[in-house]
Formats: sequence, structure tokens, C-alpha cells
Amino acid sequence: MFDEVLTDNDYSALSEFRYAIRRFLHFSEEAARAAALEPQQHQLLLAVKGLSLRGSPTIRDIAERLQLRHHSTVELLDRMAEHGLIERTRDTVDQRRVFITLTPTGEDILKKLSLLHRTELRSSGPALVEALNALIGEPTQSLPDRSGATS
Repeated sequence: MFDEVLTDNDYSALSEFRYAIRRFLHFSEEAARAAALEPQQHQLLLAVKGLSLRGSPTIRDIAERLQLRHHSTVELLDRMAEHGLIERTRDTVDQRRVFITLTPTGEDILKKLSLLHRTELRSSGPALVEALNALIGEPTQSLPDRSGATS
């Protein structure tokens, strides 16, 4: 694997992909801060909402999704509970398990941020897809540019 040849185009594709990701992450971080959240808090709200569609997320599930240690996740959840964004509920069968749910306030903030993110992805997503396709060698389809015209 490491003896494969990388071309200048490969490096350029990697660079463009990382740039597209970084631009989106920067947008996301700034949007979270504008909503009076730390970026990690926004990620947690989104993780809880996404995981809850498959069942009741636990601290372990959220820690895995955020790639955090258990104790760091607990500290983050403590701060968010203090702000009224999440609630904890003990499992009735196994009292050691704690389920996390969003409060109506948490749901409202997440919805507003998610709408902003969807709008941003509609505008910047094609560049991200194009950069990824260049990187993995998939043929690029004619994607609409920001004005809606196909290239």
C-alpha cells in the first residue's frame, strides 16, 4: 500500500478535499458559536437526535459517536443538562445505563442549526463531492455550480 505512486494530481485532490472539509467545518463551528453553543455541544445534539432514531442513545453511544472518552462525554452532558438542552433517564431494567434525550430547547436549537447546515451543504456540497470523487478516482458527474448551472 505505501509503495504506490502518488501523482501531483493525487496530492492536489487530497488538498482540495481537506480544504472543502475544513471550509464546511469552519462554517459549522461559527454557526454553533452564533447559537451560543460550543461546536462539540452542537455535535452532541446532532448525535443524540440521529441516534435516537434507532433507539434511546446511551452515554457510551454518544461517546463513540463523538470519539470522546466516557468521562469527557459525561462532563459535556453535565454542562448541557445545566443549560436545559438534554435530559438523562435511567434505564428501568439496568439502573447503570443512562439514556439521553433532547429537551424542547435542545430540539429547537438543533433544528435551527440543521437548517443552516443543510443550506450551506446545498451550496458547498458539490465542491466537496467533486473533491472526493477526484480523490477516490470516481468519474465526476456534471454537478450544478452555485448558480444552478451544470458544469
